[in-house]
Amino acid sequence: MFLVDTLILTSGILLLLGIASSKISARLGVPVLVLFLMLGMLAGSEGIGGLPFENYQLAHAIGTLALAMILFDGGLSTSLPAIRLAWKPSVLLATWGVLITAVITGLAAAWILRISLLEGLLLGSIVGSTDASAVFSVLRSGGISLPKRIASVLEVESASNDPMAIFLTVGCIEVLLGNVAIGPALLGLFAVQMLIGSVCGVLGGYVAGWVVNRIELGAAGMYPVLISAFGLLTYGLAAALGGSGFLAVYMTGVIIGNRPLVFQRGIRLYHDAIAWLSQIVMFVVLGLLCFPSRLLDVAGKAVLISIVLIFVARPIAVLLSTLRFRFSWRELTFLSWVGLKGAVPITLATFPLMLGTAEKPLEAPLLFDVVFFIVVVSAVVQGTSLTPVARLLGLERPHEPDPPLTLEISSLRHVNGEIVDYSIGVDSRAAGRRVRELALPEGAVIALIARGDQIVPPQGSTYIQPEDHVILVLKPGIQPLVNQVFGSCSDVRGLIPNTLEFPLRASTTVREIQELYGIQLEAEPEQSLAEAISGHIAGHQPAIDNSICVGQVKFRVIRLNSEGRIEMIGMSLLPMNDTPEILNPTTDSKKAKQSQ
Repeated sequence: MFLVDTLILTSGILLLLGIASSKISARLGVPVLVLFLMLGMLAGSEGIGGLPFENYQLAHAIGTLALAMILFDGGLSTSLPAIRLAWKPSVLLATWGVLITAVITGLAAAWILRISLLEGLLLGSIVGSTDASAVFSVLRSGGISLPKRIASVLEVESASNDPMAIFLTVGCIEVLLGNVAIGPALLGLFAVQMLIGSVCGVLGGYVAGWVVNRIELGAAGMYPVLISAFGLLTYGLAAALGGSGFLAVYMTGVIIGNRPLVFQRGIRLYHDAIAWLSQIVMFVVLGLLCFPSRLLDVAGKAVLISIVLIFVARPIAVLLSTLRFRFSWRELTFLSWVGLKGAVPITLATFPLMLGTAEKPLEAPLLFDVVFFIVVVSAVVQGTSLTPVARLLGLERPHEPDPPLTLEISSLRHVNGEIVDYSIGVDSRAAGRRVRELALPEGAVIALIARGDQIVPPQGSTYIQPEDHVILVLKPGIQPLVNQVFGSCSDVRGLIPNTLEFPLRASTTVREIQELYGIQLEAEPEQSLAEAISGHIAGHQPAIDNSICVGQVKFRVIRLNSEGRIEMIGMSLLPMNDTPEILNPTTDSKKAKQSQ
């Protein structure tokens, strides 16, 4: 075999073993990072694979490219609602919190390892960031759902703190090599990197969205590749201008991920796959770099540093970064415990191995081995205990319903609507009902029903059965309401936005509103909405924009037929702080008129 043939065979085997490791990780509750690293160690020169690998330059190149793609995918998955909810504490944790963690850990490392203070701070900087994917994969495998505020803080902090850790690492190395002095020059370097990285990232994201939505490519599969090209271009441009490429590629992902794009689902699936491939490759390569015999030599000291990092540095950083945001002690305790480390510290630990010189050597091998051990300890100790800690602190929340599958038609670029596949469970509100009994809003059309290997044409008398796949075509904005109809009876309520008005047929009954949407109305169950509204405005001919409020629900007449009867009604939820007048069938016509 040629060398390249051997490499391809080896790569295929390692990838398959990596994917198998992810399945084992979900069952054992151990972060997948640990198993990927162990796989690399087993394949290395001191493992059963016996593959000799000590090329730190190549490992750094692979790690940098993989990390850029992981951050890009993280940006694509970061929602603006999460940023709006938690950006203030998250930004402080991602900057000030990383700095505090680095300083405290660095001071302890310098004393424990008997190295210089700057080299200790270098080690603290390397292990200063947390890993979002590791945190949420562990919680998902443990069946835990967190309060939205805590989940948003963790999501935004973990996705955005890598650039700060990278800057501190590079800054410490530059100071150790005598290229930069501590003081204004170092602060200027930080400001320049953050500014250039942010500007390049935001501009790159808007340009990428504009180009992708306007360019005509011959194949749908080219659009995800085009998006990847913009991410890599933004990283390279920011780095070439002296900015933070990692911050730039993350910001580009955030901007792109929160804009309407053609083939958006395909783009997300593609980059999710690329991110997983990058994690497997990066973890295995970093595992190959590790020598178990050297880990044993630093085990005792690395455990001490891990204790300081987990029980001292992270809690202090969380406390000082979130003082003004009024988190409860339970939330602060959980945030302090969720300092899980990922591949970024091990990748950063290759920097000293490359940048040290003969004239100014760094304690690079020692730092690499200690960092590797710290990451494994963090993953094992914190990773395996995240689920029990969340439950012990009473932070577990009921799972929200799984989102329905949104489909795409590759032959249509710009469609003003959505095609959604609802998988019907046994406890779905739609199960056992006829199609005509679903009380769907206007603009929602059932296109087909897939039952086993059969296609069932939807008719008004067709029953929806468990395990069916119901394909709907929806107008923009009404999916939150349709989700209620096809969701599970045990789903968490409160998913209907109170800023939208949903059009309903006037023939929809009060009972259907109560059963399908969970909204209680003070009216006879068998009454139609048209009859209920007409009862409130007795003595007056219905007119467009006539409206009544029942509790926190507002109904408005939006269409009449040729005979002047109500044909379409808009339903909207009022904000909880509003106290509308509750109308009932005995309300006189004058009061009903005033409520419009």
